[in-house]
Amino acid sequence: MINDQQILNANILIVDDQSSNVQLLDEMLQEFGYRHITSTMDPHVVCELHRDNRYDLILLDLLMPGMDGFQVMECLKEIETDDYLPVIVITAQPDHKLRALAAGAKDFVAKPFDMVEIKTRIHNMLEVRLLYKELRSYNQMLEQAVLERTNELRASEARFRRLTELASDWYWEQDERGNFTKVYGPVMEMLGIPVDNLIGESPESHPARWNKAERAALEANMTARRPFLDFVYSRTMPDGATQYLMVSGEPMFDSSGGFTGYRGIGKDVTESIRAKQTPQE
Repeated sequence: MINDQQILNANILIVDDQSSNVQLLDEMLQEFGYRHITSTMDPHVVCELHRDNRYDLILLDLLMPGMDGFQVMECLKEIETDDYLPVIVITAQPDHKLRALAAGAKDFVAKPFDMVEIKTRIHNMLEVRLLYKELRSYNQMLEQAVLERTNELRASEARFRRLTELASDWYWEQDERGNFTKVYGPVMEMLGIPVDNLIGESPESHPARWNKAERAALEANMTARRPFLDFVYSRTMPDGATQYLMVSGEPMFDSSGGFTGYRGIGKDVTESIRAKQTPQE
């Protein structure tokens, strides 16, 4: 929320070619409690002043020689590319009000000045303007935080992928249908199956290779949504040799408790199994 002190600390620019009007508006604003007031009688310098100072409010007279208020607003639009012009126009011509609003002004005050009207319109305009700036700043901070977090996650995933590539284990994830969705690590070396071929395929894509009883026991665990640790199963290779794999996995659930798949690790334990099976001399 915007408080009164923030509003009274806003930067305000008065633009009027009549020194008497400038002095009157300045005195009124000071009486209202505003602390940061700038003024100019030269409309040609308004855009440069705003580019340098980004005023929270510009009180802009419409009828000025050389460059009127409508031309000034066109110039300001090139600076305020988000289409928000912090402008209250000053006019004694009723037919100019709609035209000024259509040109981008956010409000207007009429001549001769009414103190209550000016005080109310300026306060309301500044409250909206400062809220808009606060929201834009928050959105920018949020976007930056999301970008930083995204980069952190990408870096973390890259480190994880690299570690699994260097490790003897492979990491895997499956969806609720049993299809592989993520595979990291030496899968090609262990299974002889390229990662790209494994993604999107069910383990049943190669049923003839696996020991059916062991596969059935593993599938029973997964169907029951149970975690499993160091489960060993085997397959027969084309040369008749037996390969042993050890896998551990756990089910994954979404925030509402719905099952979304499994994730886990696996490794080739053929050498250690064979070592246990070989009689010691």
